[in-house]
Formats: sequence, structure tokens, C-alpha cells
Amino acid sequence: MPRFFVLLSVLVPLFAVFWVCRTLFPTFDLLVASLPLSWPLAVHPDAQRTHDEHAAAQQPFQAIHPQGPGEHAQPSHVPTNAGSSAQAPVAGQFKRTIVAVGDLHGDMPNAQKVLQMAGVVDEQGNWSGNVDYFVQTGDIIDRGDDTIKLYMWMDRLRDQARAVGGTVLTHLGNHEWMNAIGDWRYVPATEIKTFGSVAARQKMLSTGRIGRSWAANYTTTSRLPLHPSLGPPNTDYDPSTDSMSTSPLSHAAISFVHGGLAPTYPDLTPFPSRINDISASLLHKLQHRPTQPPPHPPNPYPGLPHEATHEEHRLYGSDGPLWYRGWALDPEEKVCKEVDDVLSRTGTCRMVMGHTPDFQKIVSRCGGKIIIIDTGISHAYGGALSALSVSYTLTPTSEFTDAETQKWTEREVVKALYVDREVVLAEDEREVVGDFF
Repeated sequence: MPRFFVLLSVLVPLFAVFWVCRTLFPTFDLLVASLPLSWPLAVHPDAQRTHDEHAAAQQPFQAIHPQGPGEHAQPSHVPTNAGSSAQAPVAGQFKRTIVAVGDLHGDMPNAQKVLQMAGVVDEQGNWSGNVDYFVQTGDIIDRGDDTIKLYMWMDRLRDQARAVGGTVLTHLGNHEWMNAIGDWRYVPATEIKTFGSVAARQKMLSTGRIGRSWAANYTTTSRLPLHPSLGPPNTDYDPSTDSMSTSPLSHAAISFVHGGLAPTYPDLTPFPSRINDISASLLHKLQHRPTQPPPHPPNPYPGLPHEATHEEHRLYGSDGPLWYRGWALDPEEKVCKEVDDVLSRTGTCRMVMGHTPDFQKIVSRCGGKIIIIDTGISHAYGGALSALSVSYTLTPTSEFTDAETQKWTEREVVKALYVDREVVLAEDEREVVGDFF
């Protein structure tokens, strides 16, 4: 019993001090959020978690997925850039190189290290010209102080890439959406100071430079064709109306999204415009509210605008593309059974997402059909510096006589790039016949 009173004598004053601080200092909750993380997974504001789920959320996330079939490390090789190749060019061959990077969470130095390691930028942080596409899957904001620097850098890289025929594809993650809504649970108080004030930050993210870039340059999902005969990025795929759905290359494309494209999500097609149209509408409503709500915490959670549609609520729901974690956390048998239907409906051969971190490696499931690329790059997590590389080639394998009967070897090599090694996640090759140019 004496021990119980001793414990009370310690806890009661601490609780009183904590409560006074919350009352007197509105930014106290944000300051607490800037401390080292005790658990990494952001929680959906409407989630109703069981006791077991709540307990699990208090522990650092550890991936349970074993190295999948076809994954083999090459530890002796340190990647210099994703566009390099030991193979000599082949006459008539088409090649496309893609690099994708997951959650950056307010850490400019680590982001620069990763993009330089993967060959996207040079030592000065400028577009290198070594890749065709650079994709970032969202969650640039929160956890760190470099929000402004990172978004300005993405804008600069986008312009530099476009000037030399490259492309930068950027996405909104659940943390971008949280900030647009007014949910600032994961915003460090020190980061707010980089904007000058809460009001200045609200303006920058709504009608200011960052907010305008979100509206103009960021999508919630994307479909990136691996061959130009399928059209430019984000060309819709709709198997019910699209004549390209019968092409041998119809599924030679990759979907990118922050959370995941759930099999239960009703607005997958036409892909990706259906999702992106809904998100553009919701983002406009959030950014152009007459008055931005005071941030939560310490104020009440504002939620979506009252005029938000059912589809917009579903977009932000737990099985929507921003929050869904099933592809990362569900059992292997379940996800491998469900993935082919989603790939078929979206006209893709694999899906790439961030959101659910593994601090050791990029996770490949179902033979590379599912790839989760969030490795906790930010110093807030202390995870692995990593990038995903996709090299696609279409090489003629027969002497040209008739375009319609021309034979080609289609090859796709997917690698996880790290500072000290690279790992082959998937290496797919097949013969196709047709006129693709």
C-alpha cells in the first residue's frame, strides 16, 4: 500500500503540470508531437480501434513479410544511378527508367541523399537527366521541419525535368490531406515557426504557393504506362470502353498511390481519373473554405466540410486510397488472392504505395505485384534510405517484315536501391507480338 501512495504522489503532480500546460499554451500538443516518436503509424480520425489494435499501435511497426519469391540481394554493388545499365543499346529497343520514393516527412537532407543515390539528382540537388520518371508517393509534410524546402524543391525538379523531357509525378498522402483538413496532430511546433505563424501556415497550404502546387501538380493516384503506345501518364484505363484493353501491352503500367487501392473501394474505374476527380473536388472545398478552422489539436477536430459528398467521405475513409493498409498488413494468402482483380480493373501489372513503414527494406509481395516503399526515410523514424527502380525494355527479337507480326521481348526489372546495396524484387520477361509504334 505505501508503494501505491508513493506512485500517486509522483503521478498526480505530473498530470497537473501537463493539464496546466495544455490549458495555458495552445501549441503544447504540437510541441509534444515534435518529440521522438513512440509509435509511427498515423491513426485515422474516425477509427474505432479495439483494445488489441490500440495496444499494437503503441509499438514500433515491424514488417512481418518475408522476402518474397524472386527477391535476391546484390550486396557487393552500390548503385550510382538508376539509369545505368551494363547492357549495350540494341537497335530498335525502347527503354524507360522510373524511380519512386516513399514518405519523406519533413527531412530535406535525407531526401536529397536518397534522390542522389538513386540517380534522380546530382550533387547540387538538380535534375540529373538519368531517369525518365521520378515518382513521389506522398507524405512530404509532418514529422520534420523542412516542409517548405521540400515542396519548393519538388516544384523546381518538376520544371527542370520537363525542360529536358523528363517527368515528375507527385502525390498527396494522408498527411497532406490531414493538414488541408486542419488535423495537425503530427505537426511539430518547430515546423510552424518556419512559416512564421499558424495563420501563415494555413494560408500557404490553402491558397498560397504550396496549396496551389497541390491543386495543380499533385494527384491522389496515378497510372504510369511503361510504353508510350498506352498514352502519357494518367491515361485512363476502362476495360468496358477502352480499345487498348485488348492490346498485348494493356497492363504494362504501374499504379502509384499513397495508402493503397483497396479491393472494396468502389471508385476504382475509370482509373485513375475517377479517384483524382473526387480528390480534386474535395481539395478545392477544403482550400477555399471562407475561414480555415483552428487546427486540431488543441481545438476540436474539424472533419470534412459539410458539403462534402459521399464519394469524398469514402475517399478519406479507412479503405480509401489515402489510408488503406491491407496490402501491407493482411496475410499473404489473402492479398495474393485479391490483387489480380484490382490490377485487372486498373490496367496495371503492379501497384506501388507508401504509408505503412518497414524500417529495414522495401517490401515486395505476391511476386512483385504489390510493393510498399515507405522505409522511414525521415530522421523522425531513423529507417532505411531507399528508392525503387523500374527498368522497362521492349526489344525486337525478329527481323522486321510486317509490323503486325513483329515479335518483341518485353522485360521489366524492379529493384530496391539502398546506400550499400540493391535488391532485385521482380524480373519479368515475356514475348509479345504486334505494332507498338
